[in-house]
Amino acid sequence: MSAEEKDREGSSAQKEPVAKHVQISSTPMRASEALPDFIIRRNQLFEELKQKNDAAMREKPRPEIDVVLDLGLDQHGMPRPPMSLAAKSWESTPGSLLRHVDKAVSADVVVAKINGKELWDLDRPLEYSCRVNYLPFTSAEGRDVFWHSSAHVLGEAAECQYNCLLSHGPPVEQGFFYDMAIAEGQVVKETDWAPLESKASKFFKEKQPFDRLHVSIADLKQMFGYSKYKMYYIENLLPPEGSTVYRCGTLVDLCLGPHIQNTGKIKTFQIMKNSSCYFRGDKNDDSLQRIYGVAFPDKKSMAEHKKFLEEAAKRDHRKIGTDQELFFFDEMSPGSAFLLPHGTIIFNALQKMIRSEYLKRGYQEVQTPNMYDVELWKKSGHWKHYQDDMFSLEVEKRKFALKPMNCPGHCVMFGHRERSYRELPLRLADFGVLHRNEASGALNGLTRVRRFQQDDAHIFCTQDQIIEEIEGLFDFLKYVYDIFDFRFKLKLSTRPEKYMGEIETWDMAEAKLTEALNNFTRREGGQWEINEGDGAFYGPKIDITTSDALKREHQCATIQLDFQLPQNFELEFMTGEATVKADTDTSTEGRPDGADSATRPKTPGPGRARPVMIHRAIVGSFERFLAVITEHFAGKWPFWLSPRQVLVIPVMPAVNDYVEEVQKLLRAQKLNADIDISGNTMPKKILRGQHQQYNFIFVVGAQERDSRSVNIRNRDDRQTQAKGELVPLAEALQKLKALRKEKRLVNAL
Repeated sequence: MSAEEKDREGSSAQKEPVAKHVQISSTPMRASEALPDFIIRRNQLFEELKQKNDAAMREKPRPEIDVVLDLGLDQHGMPRPPMSLAAKSWESTPGSLLRHVDKAVSADVVVAKINGKELWDLDRPLEYSCRVNYLPFTSAEGRDVFWHSSAHVLGEAAECQYNCLLSHGPPVEQGFFYDMAIAEGQVVKETDWAPLESKASKFFKEKQPFDRLHVSIADLKQMFGYSKYKMYYIENLLPPEGSTVYRCGTLVDLCLGPHIQNTGKIKTFQIMKNSSCYFRGDKNDDSLQRIYGVAFPDKKSMAEHKKFLEEAAKRDHRKIGTDQELFFFDEMSPGSAFLLPHGTIIFNALQKMIRSEYLKRGYQEVQTPNMYDVELWKKSGHWKHYQDDMFSLEVEKRKFALKPMNCPGHCVMFGHRERSYRELPLRLADFGVLHRNEASGALNGLTRVRRFQQDDAHIFCTQDQIIEEIEGLFDFLKYVYDIFDFRFKLKLSTRPEKYMGEIETWDMAEAKLTEALNNFTRREGGQWEINEGDGAFYGPKIDITTSDALKREHQCATIQLDFQLPQNFELEFMTGEATVKADTDTSTEGRPDGADSATRPKTPGPGRARPVMIHRAIVGSFERFLAVITEHFAGKWPFWLSPRQVLVIPVMPAVNDYVEEVQKLLRAQKLNADIDISGNTMPKKILRGQHQQYNFIFVVGAQERDSRSVNIRNRDDRQTQAKGELVPLAEALQKLKALRKEKRLVNAL
């Protein structure tokens, strides 16, 4: 992945002085024309440095190393036996070892993964004994690498087409994009797409290799000094020792990689759209052009992708939200949804579902302030790393900030009085409003907002209670996700390179999470994965992803262990053990944070201990979850969630009184019932109700009125569309209440 991709779209970091960039030519290049001088100089420097590097590589010793090839699962889902091979350091590559692998496996390989941690170019020499996994395009990581490489080809085509200055080009959920600055006053047009695709097609046929080279900061500045965008990344995001650069064809780009072996792996490529954007997502920065594309290793995948996009467009939560009058946005408060009455009904139903489980599962619901003195955020550690993403304001010469998360407030709540071990585990749940200062360019419907609410909770417990609490959270997850017919995957993220606390504590925590994961998967079936080194700096975490009806993965839930916040806030509880006077430990040995006795929190005294804190959300942001389930159900809401459960329609005006009576009886049972006694014809009223996705339409005439019954048309049962089923009103009411209570997904009485 590009180094510049780490500058998350929408970053509000302080700008640094950047190099003056070249004047961009407004005349597009022709195929026969030479490259502009800044590209020629850049590429010449790359070649000079690569020749030096190649010479140094030839001098490296080639000791024997042991390599184990992990070939994944076979077509029946069974693990293939690992293959042990002798190889040579700085000579053997994952790609060269594929000659030992069956072509049915090797043909689909995109990239390698070393020791389950680091993605590795297939043509990059191995440096030490290791275990090698091969990832195909169908894997999430393999797909990202493939699309990232495809973005480089788009960047190469764009440089040739526009003489532009490239910014960054990452893989995204449905392909990739590249941002670029072109000549002032010009924009990318749809008529440019075909020439760009033609250039890309030519590059694929050339099978351009992706050449990797590590470059010092000084040489990077010389190589990319023509571009203020690349210089920003070099001066603000890269480590002092420099970074890698990749070359494919005429493109040399600042990039961490890895990449596919060569452009010939890309068999089909298409530009999907273009738009304008801001550098770093900051509206006060330069306006750039963005081109989106998608690519695949075969034409069949492209055809399937286009069908997927058609269905995804129909399910887009922004479209359905408008059509069904669920929510809207307004520039008076960017990134903050206005939930309309029907959207609020769904929101309240989701919250009610979660709240109903809290009492059963021992949670206590609390409310905490929306705004805190920044001293709280400094104490928690968030101010140092997160202040640019917070909304701050000054009140009576004190600086405050709106809360972007609830955990520090819950720490204050735990610590405001003495706590006993008898109170643990203490489970505090909070639906409070949160604000995060997302950049305007990053806002996206309900999936990326500035104002939101979560089913947020924090559990304070002892170390001995961790396994039981985590297993309880798995049970909570399963209960909620089963309601929506979601299946979820579990991944344990372990200690990162930069962490706080003692290794022993981390090892203990990871062991307990592993035991809880094993217990759950043994009981419920399935497997869990390990994500080495991707834990938070304050503790290991379990990432939970679920798939919707289109098999897209979403991460809504989260479970994180935290040893740091209880320490920062000096949280303690009385253990109930007999107190024995102990020597004060002022040693800093084994502490990576290097804190000394003057700066680190005091150690709990005799008979006292620190709690462990578990951060936990099941649906996560209600706004994001609303977007996910809107698209999952395509706006056809299950009855218990539906804001339009029943529409009552008269056959003739003479039964309007009965229509109103039926509505009153339905609403008395807290059912969402509407009526249509307008002057429209009955067929038009039915058609309108079907378009608005009412679960049931009750059509009543004189026969229904006289027999105290209703004629029911089921949204999901075509056999009832022409003429519904005649059901006694009292029976219909009971069946509707049962359907709501049981939260059934099938819309049937």
